Amino acid sequence: MAVQVAVQVAVCGPRECSRTEWELAREVGRLLAERGAVVVCGGYGGVMAAVAAGAYRAGGVVVGVLSADDRAGACADLTVVLPTGLGEARNNVIVNAADAVIVVGGSWGTLSEVALAVRRGGVPVVQLGGWQVLDGQGRPLEAVRRAATAAEALDLTGLWP
Repeated sequence: MAVQVAVQVAVCGPRECSRTEWELAREVGRLLAERGAVVVCGGYGGVMAAVAAGAYRAGGVVVGVLSADDRAGACADLTVVLPTGLGEARNNVIVNAADAVIVVGGSWGTLSEVALAVRRGGVPVVQLGGWQVLDGQGRPLEAVRRAATAAEALDLTGLWP
C-alpha cells in the first residue's frame, strides 16, 4: 500500500517584519493549512511566527527547523520543532524539505533561502513583497515569481489545480 505524502511548502521571511508582512504570512499559513499542506519554516519570530500561527490555527501541521541546538525561542504555534544546531545552514534544510518556497518580505537570511531554492532548481519560488533580485541586465529573475496576495502566491506555486 502506497503512503500518501503531504505537500510541503517552505515559507521564509525575516524575524522582524512589518504589520503588512505579518498579515500576509498569517494568511499564507491559513491557506496552506486549508489545502492540506505541511508548512516548513525557520520556527522563530516575525514572518515565521505569523505563518505558523495562521497554519496552526487553521488545523495545519507546522514544522519549525531551528538554527539553534535547543528549542529556546521557538514560536508557540509549531507542531514539530527540529533544533538543528546548524546556524544559518539550516536554511538549506528548510528549502530542501519543500515542494515550493513562498517568501514574505526580505532580509539577508531570506535572500539566502531564495538563492538556495533557485539554485536547487525545479522548485517553484514565489515572493510576496520584500527584496527583488535582478539579473545582470537589471531584469527580475524569471525563477522567482512575484505575487500580490497570499492566494495568488499559492496559485503561482502550481501545486494545486
